Amino acid sequence: MKESVMLVDPAGQMTGTMDKMAAHRLGALHRAFSVFIFNTCGELLLQQRALNKYHSAGQWTNTCCSHPRLGETTKDAAHRRLMEEMGLACDLEEFFHFTYRHEFKNGLIEHEFDHVFIGFSDQVPEPDTAEVAAFKYMEPDLLALELTSRPRDYSVWLSICLDRVLCTIKQNY
Repeated sequence: MKESVMLVDPAGQMTGTMDKMAAHRLGALHRAFSVFIFNTCGELLLQQRALNKYHSAGQWTNTCCSHPRLGETTKDAAHRRLMEEMGLACDLEEFFHFTYRHEFKNGLIEHEFDHVFIGFSDQVPEPDTAEVAAFKYMEPDLLALELTSRPRDYSVWLSICLDRVLCTIKQNY
């Protein structure tokens, strides 16, 4: 089954739909979300993307990310994918969004209006191995150092938004 993404304008208003892979080949701006789950020790749950992913394969990234389906709220999609990818369920709150564009060496282009959700859980993940190669918890300051010293090990979008996520955590929790 082909997946579609919701195309949006720079303000995040939906303008149409497009096949997911076509959107990534053309660099069309589309809706996405990123979920960040912290445990009670303040560590961020990271996933290593499966080695068969169409981009960023094998890189470490935030807890989960994806695209909402047509007719699905972004928050509902975040809950769905958190369960599908990591086997977790917890309360999520959307705090901000950001837009980024990145061209990958394989010719695909990520151009996303990305909604950022934050949640807290001490539940042990049960990841889907088709989506996730591994997981680990990492202290945020150590992760920030790793992003600087080993940027190729991490997803582009994690590097772009981590500082804002950490500021949001400090301001709200």
